[in-house]
Amino acid sequence: MTNADRSAPRALQLYCRVEVAVTDPAALTAHAVAQLRAADIDWSREEDDLDSAAAELRADLTGALGSVADISRIIDGVPGVEFRGGAGRAGPRRAGRDARRADSRPALRDRAAFRAAGRETGTAAG
Repeated sequence: MTNADRSAPRALQLYCRVEVAVTDPAALTAHAVAQLRAADIDWSREEDDLDSAAAELRADLTGALGSVADISRIIDGVPGVEFRGGAGRAGPRRAGRDARRADSRPALRDRAAFRAAGRETGTAAG
């Protein structure tokens, strides 16, 4: 490898799946609503208004989590790496047989989940 090869940025993808436990749904939704209220949004250009959007977040725990999770911070503090973009979403944990089988084979589960997410969003590489 030449010095030029070492100094040129290499685009890599980081695949991960994070499971969280929401221990205080009211605190999560309040935080999401506070961030929504603080956001620089021109509500005159939106289909709904601030109050109805806040009510939607309060009624949708998954949506509230998705609105506050910041995937760009996953590499904070890692030297020599900069965040360039990505996609993330929140969803309920799968229940039943599929979850147990997937949990026993995490590498396969994660690849399959991100391939499926890529087909949904057109962002993941196989």
